[in-house]
Amino acid sequence: MDFKQLWLNTQDLWGALDQHPLLHAGIGLTLLLVVALVLGRVARYVILHAIRLLGRQPALHWLNDLRHNKVFHRLAQMTPSLVIQFGLHLVPELSKTSQVFLGNLAMAFTILFQLLALSALLNALLDIYARTEHARTRSIKGYVQLAKMVLYVFGAIIIVATLIDRSPLLLLSGLGAMSAVILLVYKDTLLSFVASVQLTSNDMLRVGDWIEMPQVGADGDVVDITLHTVKVQNFDKTIVSIPTWRLMSESFKNWRGMQQSGGRRIKRSLYIDASGVRFLHDDEELRLSKVRLLTDYIGRKQAELKSWNEAQGNVAALSANRRRMTNIGTFRAYALAYLKSHPEIQPNMTCMVRQMQTTAQGIPLEIYCFTKTTAWVDYERIQGDIFDYLLAVMPEFGLNLYQQPSGTDLRAGLLPAVLGASHVPQIEKQAL
Repeated sequence: MDFKQLWLNTQDLWGALDQHPLLHAGIGLTLLLVVALVLGRVARYVILHAIRLLGRQPALHWLNDLRHNKVFHRLAQMTPSLVIQFGLHLVPELSKTSQVFLGNLAMAFTILFQLLALSALLNALLDIYARTEHARTRSIKGYVQLAKMVLYVFGAIIIVATLIDRSPLLLLSGLGAMSAVILLVYKDTLLSFVASVQLTSNDMLRVGDWIEMPQVGADGDVVDITLHTVKVQNFDKTIVSIPTWRLMSESFKNWRGMQQSGGRRIKRSLYIDASGVRFLHDDEELRLSKVRLLTDYIGRKQAELKSWNEAQGNVAALSANRRRMTNIGTFRAYALAYLKSHPEIQPNMTCMVRQMQTTAQGIPLEIYCFTKTTAWVDYERIQGDIFDYLLAVMPEFGLNLYQQPSGTDLRAGLLPAVLGASHVPQIEKQAL
């Protein structure tokens, strides 16, 4: 009896709702919305739980990247809009206009979540690519950002066309008239895209490269390459963002070749005081011939000079007509032999000691060689040790390094002339 009464009351309620079509349609839409939200929750739980289980298998480990970037979460969010889209014809008393409007609105949400899912898919593919060997040399982040931009532009056109119930081709045809405006607005984007393609295709820049670009204050390692900017972390830990197109329109130095070669160049000069350059005496030749690195050189050089002088005949008796060994030439040979015997100098690369054009600061003797390591700290240590030794051994050849006079040198030179030689020892004693 109670069930029969309940059924009759329900029929009376629906009959009363027939007299109020707006209320009837509102209740139907509310019920449809509740069902859509519940099914959306269920779909998200089922999909994510299934993907989590499948992702535990080694062969399907890539599914975890899709799950972490919320690809399946975005796909599950399409469920409520799909349910509403296909369930609107079940709502009673709903006008044709309302049905079309709500259907278009639901379809727009469906397209929106599809776009978000595709964007998340691109992020997941970027994460997967980042673990490959090619990611260390070639960055595809610029291409992914461009793909997202194109996706959002066309997605926005389709969504707007869906909401106004017009063909997307109608909106696309209007882009022709806006092409000039688009080129003006996205000028930097287009330039950066072209530059990014050229940098990647020509392998001019990679993540991890050490580059120098003084005009923008960049001197450090490339940490990120995007569509619009290239981020460089300087050695003082500051970050410089360089527009990608500037790397094509302006010059920059990439040190990758040095790092790949396995040797870093040393190119530094010793400025020798020209007043100390002279010929070697016989006793000096004898003493230096006992130096292990010079034994072969001096023996070969003495034989060469003796043969040449004997060929000159009697004119060789005059000092100006006779060839002799110089202290700077012998020191240059010693420095070269020292570099070639150094255990941390690269033997397969250029190694030489050359005398440059004389300047007002002395005679430049340039050391040109490559270390076996490219590590900055080790490179500076090796370079410092080499020049420390060469500076210390230079007096053995009767040579001195050129140095501009300091204040102490000037005082020491001027005091005897100003005060007289007798007062200088007393002044020096008081100073001590």
